[in-house]
Amino acid sequence: MNDIHGLAAHAAGAHLLPYKYDAGELKANDIEVKISHCGVCHSDVHLIDNDWGLSKYPFIPGHEIVGTVTAVGSAVIDRKVGERVGIGWQADSCGICEWCRSGNEHLCAKSQPTCVGRNGGYADAVRVNWRFAIPVPESLESENVAPLLCGGITVYSPLRNHGVRPSSRVGVIGIGGLGHMGLQFAKAFGAEVTAFSTSKEKEAEARSMGAHHFVNTRDTGALKKVAGSFDFLLSTVSADQDWAGYMAALRPKGAFCVVGVAPSPIQIHAFALIGGQKSLSGSPTGSPSDLHEMLDVAARHGIKAITERFPMAKANEAVAKVKKNQVRYRAVLAN
Repeated sequence: MNDIHGLAAHAAGAHLLPYKYDAGELKANDIEVKISHCGVCHSDVHLIDNDWGLSKYPFIPGHEIVGTVTAVGSAVIDRKVGERVGIGWQADSCGICEWCRSGNEHLCAKSQPTCVGRNGGYADAVRVNWRFAIPVPESLESENVAPLLCGGITVYSPLRNHGVRPSSRVGVIGIGGLGHMGLQFAKAFGAEVTAFSTSKEKEAEARSMGAHHFVNTRDTGALKKVAGSFDFLLSTVSADQDWAGYMAALRPKGAFCVVGVAPSPIQIHAFALIGGQKSLSGSPTGSPSDLHEMLDVAARHGIKAITERFPMAKANEAVAKVKKNQVRYRAVLAN
């Protein structure tokens, strides 16, 4: 028997309970990873509650995994037993479509998420295709690197893909689980960085993480004061916003990118885009090559998630705190 032990949701919104499953024979391209740490991402909460209609029960959540390779399949060419690796949202892709061939495996129509339709990282071990297990640079601490594997890449990819550079003026909206990493990466790109937050008390911390300026969005007229100021705005919040106000805050040719999921449809008048040749876009996670690059950048620039640690056995407590937005800034489970 190849039993893996973890904590599973058995129904929508249910408490996580001990659960074991037989992982079967190790596939040729797969590796098995003994898990040391797993981040608790807001997506896990949505999957446990089946908010997206994707969940099949019972399943073990978790997709911000750090651990050590304990077994490699017969066709694995670039991972070895004993290596420390990180695994994010994705565990496999078809490998042959145009997106996989061009290094955009995260856009593959047959992409396999780590904990949708398979068991994830709130466990003692996990199996994935070796290409989606990324070596972790030695200087990074496992606990602080775990949230980079989903939250970190979610903010890194759009900064990278929208060509943020030292001349860029960047705004990060929402200084929480995603935003606090977005500030650090935007600073590493050399940009002039502004933090937007409804919490005035986060100003000092936002500045320590790389923000040159702070805008308290609870202040009336705060957005009007920064009209025409930004080349790139990254929205990490899961609440409805003054979308028109943010579009007006862009400079000509500026881009507004959404990575946080607001509950209502985003309504923007066509002229808000046409007038200044502006764009509105979204971004998911990132490819394995993006993950390699992001971890390298994090190691060289000292970027890390600010974490609150929970024993794996207290996963329910961690999930409850994440649900209530009581964690600063990312919860991590440790085996």
